[in-house]
Amino acid sequence: MNANLKIIFGLLGGLAMFLFGMNMMSESLKKAAGSRIKNVMSLIGKNPLLGVLVGAFSTAILQSSSATTVMVIGFVSAGVMSLPVAIAIIFGANIGTTITAQIIAFKLSNYIYVFIFIGFLLSFIVKNQKWKNIGISIFAFGLLFLGIETMGGVMKPLAKSTLFIQMMEKVSDIPILGVLTGTLMTVIVQSSSATIAVLQNFASQDTGDGMTSVIGLSGAIPILLGDNIGTTITAILASIGQSKNAKRSAIAHSLFNISGALIFIWIIPIFAKFVQAVSPKGIEVEIISRQIANAHTIFNVAMTIIWIPLLKVMVKIVNRLVKDDGQKNPLPVDSMENLLNYRLLNEPESALLLIQSKVDKVLDFANITKERISENKIEDEQEFFDEVLFVQREGEKLMNYITALIATNNLNNEQAVLCEELIINLSKAEKKLNKAVKKGVK
Repeated sequence: MNANLKIIFGLLGGLAMFLFGMNMMSESLKKAAGSRIKNVMSLIGKNPLLGVLVGAFSTAILQSSSATTVMVIGFVSAGVMSLPVAIAIIFGANIGTTITAQIIAFKLSNYIYVFIFIGFLLSFIVKNQKWKNIGISIFAFGLLFLGIETMGGVMKPLAKSTLFIQMMEKVSDIPILGVLTGTLMTVIVQSSSATIAVLQNFASQDTGDGMTSVIGLSGAIPILLGDNIGTTITAILASIGQSKNAKRSAIAHSLFNISGALIFIWIIPIFAKFVQAVSPKGIEVEIISRQIANAHTIFNVAMTIIWIPLLKVMVKIVNRLVKDDGQKNPLPVDSMENLLNYRLLNEPESALLLIQSKVDKVLDFANITKERISENKIEDEQEFFDEVLFVQREGEKLMNYITALIATNNLNNEQAVLCEELIINLSKAEKKLNKAVKKGVK
């Protein structure tokens, strides 16, 4: 095979392994700890600082800022979390996601197969579902590092390419190119952790002297800033068709990272020196991966410190950008046409929270309808039947959504039982509405 093709397929294969491992680890960790994280989120109240800590903790556990952000958007859509708290959690999620880069900076290549073997044994032998999920997480962790190792191996010849070195020099000299490169990479891959891992691997390649990085920290920082901007696309996609507050949460995530890039792009040399001062000392190619991880962490912590006192300002900005239409639905059940986002099916906790709040409203409406019929409190018969028909259709949408959620096979036992209860409650509501309508017709 041609040497260039080997490099391309090696990079793509390593990246695919990394993403597969990252997604597998995130999914199994969600199954093992997702319900506990939901419970922690429900205890936040109105404390933004606590929201930041919970966001950082959740993302560090789940190893995915996208998972935390999508979960938060689900909570906001369900109306169980206020917009300021949701934004604070998203700020924290940006800090939590830097843990991945910190872990990658450790030299774990000698232990990759140990993780894979132990993870396989746990997932294959243990019967307990919780420990099985932990085993899958450990296996996926090893797979993730195997992908990093594969990418690092194929990048070595690339680092000696004159064309590649010239391209890296341009990125280093023109920061905006680095920002655009990082943004584009993350939009395509849909994972800032993956693109930062690639960046750490690129930067760890030497120019031929065994000491100097092909890009250097000053060249890596603009790409890092772009990675942070690109990762917001996941939240934007998750908010499409969601409630206004869900869209506002996603926009706040974007504004956080874009504003950070606009600030830090002007102080890259100073920022790079500061990161170097607080990072371990040594040969550049051996320590630059840690420097990049530290830059990622410092950037997100600094931006959180800047934005937390300005949380009310952020809320005002996103409220201006996503305005209320001023029209309120007179029915106790809002249209679920745009709220039951099928992207949330991969986040069972968020999806169930959203469904539960809507099923409760359908039940409330059914009970109110029964009372109105029995007490003969119907003023406009046509309007009444239109309302009932509307809610029945919303109930059908909910039933279809629950069926789709069950079909994903991502539910644990507790979540599966809850789905059954929701289906039973919807059936009860439907029977009540049908009886009320028949009685009303007579």
